[in-house]
Amino acid sequence: MLAGGGVRGGRGRPATGEQRAGESRVAAAALPARVAAGQTGAVVNQGGTVEIRAGTVLPARREDIVLRTADGLDLVGELALPPRRAPVATLICLHPLPTAGGMMDSHVLRKASFRLPAVADLAVLRFNTRGTSSERGTSGGEFGGGGPERYDVAAAIEYCVAAGLPRIWLLGWSFGTELALMWGNVPQVQGAILLSPALRRAGDADLDGWAATGKQLLVLVPELDDYLRPAQARERFARVPQATLVAVDRAKHLWVGETYVRIVLNEIVRLLNPAAWPLPADWKEAT
Repeated sequence: MLAGGGVRGGRGRPATGEQRAGESRVAAAALPARVAAGQTGAVVNQGGTVEIRAGTVLPARREDIVLRTADGLDLVGELALPPRRAPVATLICLHPLPTAGGMMDSHVLRKASFRLPAVADLAVLRFNTRGTSSERGTSGGEFGGGGPERYDVAAAIEYCVAAGLPRIWLLGWSFGTELALMWGNVPQVQGAILLSPALRRAGDADLDGWAATGKQLLVLVPELDDYLRPAQARERFARVPQATLVAVDRAKHLWVGETYVRIVLNEIVRLLNPAAWPLPADWKEAT
């Protein structure tokens, strides 16, 4: 089934029954012990070889941006580009629920921005949806529950198109997956990567819409998710033949721990830039 869609464990082989859990465990166990331990790190200095840890910030061309929505709001964000080369693909990050603390700095999205421009030549755009605050600032407006946020998603996509950024993909996490499914199925977007989808706002009609377009969905579902676990997710996403579901053993909704962050980032890179997969445990600036 993986030629067009299906289910796999963490290593990318077809997964059924008990095999799925075993393959997810292999994916986590395959990480270097020093990375799996979840050590923290500091901003990397130019020119040195650095072990990539939880807090490592790799070089990128970073720019604070403001997105203007069709209903007149200014949304604060950041665009991170590869430090030397043009990007091979673009990620638009859609953060978790802001009323539960979600924002553009939610840790998986922040680490994607800190690492993937340098190690995988990806452009990463993060922003705060309406009424959401982070260190970058507060976006205009008020939280709309998912409906008015359609304009926020559209503004981010329009920004990337106007900037000439290539191969636009959405990276949604929790509430962000709802926004991706409901409002991201547009011609300018190639596909979506969904972390911890809850499917509380997005419904079967949205899934059917993605199925009809043939756009790819990569769905990463924690084994111990609070809202939608792998067995349920398989049933719901069966409506989208081209969807690939990755069940991640022992992971939880918030993807806490460097082991699980690396699994997520590796799955993103395997899809968008296979030449850069698997991601390195260390990094040295090109000279």
